[in-house]
Amino acid sequence: MTSNSLLAFVTALFGSLLGFAALVSKTRSVASWSFFAGMQTLAIESVLDGFSLNAFAPERVIYWRTLASVARSFFPGFWLLFSLTYAHGSYRDFLVRWRFALAAALLLPVVVCIGSGTGVLHLFLDGNAGQPLWLIFSGAGKVLSILLLIATVLILLNLEKTFRSAVGTMRWRIKFLVLGLAIAFGARIYVESQRLLFSGYSPALVEIETAALLIGYTLMAIAYLRNGFTEIDVYPSHAVLQGSFTLLLAGGYLFVVGVLAQIVARLGGAGSFQTQVFIVLLGTVALTVLLISDRFRLRVQRFVSRHFARPQHDFRKTWTLMAQGMSGVLDQAALCTMATRLISETFNALSVTTWLIDEQSSQAKLGASTSHSHPKGYDSDPGFALQDRVLDGLRKLNGPFDLEKIEEEWAATLRQIGAPQFPKGGNRICVPLLAGRRLLGVAILADRVHGYPYTLEELDLLKCVGNQVAAGLLNLRLAEELMLSKQLEAFQTMSAFFVHDLKNVASSLSMTLQNLPQHFDDPEFREDALHGISTTVKRINHLIGRLGVLRHNLDLKPTESDLNQLVVEALAGLNWVRELELVKDLHPLPKISADPERLQNVVINLLLNAREAVGNGGQVRVQTGQRDGHAFLAVADNGCEGLSLPSISHHEKRGARHRLVPVQNNRRSASG
Repeated sequence: MTSNSLLAFVTALFGSLLGFAALVSKTRSVASWSFFAGMQTLAIESVLDGFSLNAFAPERVIYWRTLASVARSFFPGFWLLFSLTYAHGSYRDFLVRWRFALAAALLLPVVVCIGSGTGVLHLFLDGNAGQPLWLIFSGAGKVLSILLLIATVLILLNLEKTFRSAVGTMRWRIKFLVLGLAIAFGARIYVESQRLLFSGYSPALVEIETAALLIGYTLMAIAYLRNGFTEIDVYPSHAVLQGSFTLLLAGGYLFVVGVLAQIVARLGGAGSFQTQVFIVLLGTVALTVLLISDRFRLRVQRFVSRHFARPQHDFRKTWTLMAQGMSGVLDQAALCTMATRLISETFNALSVTTWLIDEQSSQAKLGASTSHSHPKGYDSDPGFALQDRVLDGLRKLNGPFDLEKIEEEWAATLRQIGAPQFPKGGNRICVPLLAGRRLLGVAILADRVHGYPYTLEELDLLKCVGNQVAAGLLNLRLAEELMLSKQLEAFQTMSAFFVHDLKNVASSLSMTLQNLPQHFDDPEFREDALHGISTTVKRINHLIGRLGVLRHNLDLKPTESDLNQLVVEALAGLNWVRELELVKDLHPLPKISADPERLQNVVINLLLNAREAVGNGGQVRVQTGQRDGHAFLAVADNGCEGLSLPSISHHEKRGARHRLVPVQNNRRSASG
């Protein structure tokens, strides 16, 4: 057994154990099962690679390499499923959007590989002595490499988006697992590109891929020792390809790989190319670990600040990010999420939690956090009650303060809800979100990288950020209160209309009941009474129907209508009292564009109001005509004082009342 084949077997065992560890370390999920299946696929491939490296007969090499190609065909489906579900709070949405790509990743490579039978590879022996064995791809083998290359890039795109969407302790938990997979899959991009470039497969490529897997598995083991592959719920954007570093890096690599291969071949030959790539790979891993290390970045930042006499923070950049973030928020939850991420990234605090405080109930609800997931529904979060002494203490301090140094009893509640996760994360800082004397929330910073204490400059910046967030929260709450006030005002207005209509209906029934004992024996009266009651019942049912559509917009249905005909129908539908004198003065009018049903409601209400106002012996006049290019309807009565009805052209006379309704006659709609 050669050393290279032994390394492949060790790598396979290492990867298989990591796959089983994902199942036993936590509650099983779609992500954990897909990770397990993906790791077993890589382990099987590594075992077959080891057998191929240990084989000497060319036929046995082709046999083991063909089986390894079959195992490789299962790689895209399992790992693409993992990248879409791992640490995704909304992974079901991603599965729906990616369902066709996922189905293609599961089926196409397997169909290409199995459908070609044993024709994926065939042997090519170089006549020069000392040259390594080279396996030439058939057409199916090239298609398989292309599919694997595309799938690997998509997997890395999803993992990158997940990593970039996490902040604080969430990013700390998944950092080494994502980095380990990135190293392993990045090496696969290199290997597949080499296979396509030279249309074949060299044992040296197996060694490169095995070494990359071993490095990646080591980083995954570190992730397992840190938190046991614990999943989190982040919500990455659906725009996976937008602004992706993976896409830029993979595209640039595939563009220059041919040129780079020729240069290295001229300088040292293809044999030395693999060794140089392995050294570059190790250096890339080390540099990447340093770049994503919060502690390293903080030390560099402090070194620059100390030795180059520059401010600790770029205030202009902070306020620019704050302004850009607040310009697009529409609710308090979105504002808290933006502010929490900004505070965490600006001050290198891994655990930042924002609590919103309801001033009336003194309830505190989770607004946003970088240390644990947001509840499924913000409105359904019950929160917890804050005692008055806690609220008074926050208002009294009126600025960021060290939570560990407050000895009063009320600070214990804040220390309890803002518990740190690291023993050396430094003191916790509490930032009251105050707008004037209104306490709108509180932000708690914990688990600062390396536990560095906050300087006075940082506390001042924190106070400014807190004031800005509080002002944004106040504006959103005032906007919500204004919207509720307008809704209540609209409801009151609509209620007044319905009460008015119901009052008219009740008045009609009341008048019928008053006259019923006196005129019951009159058959004509009984017929009119029954007709009036039937009409009243229809109006009540119509009002009930209108109540059911209040939540919808007013839907007018204008048609060509005759205003005089609408007035005649309205008068016919009313149970008019015989003791009242009704004067009709209807002049010929052109057709108007109006909603007949709603306009007739206006006419009926005016007539009922006039009838209610005059009493027995009164007089009501109904007139239609044209004035200033408009059709109009006028309803006049002599009021309860029994005054003579004035002329319609002198409606300003004292003691009489007129109701004048202008109606457009130039084909514009009128609804009343």
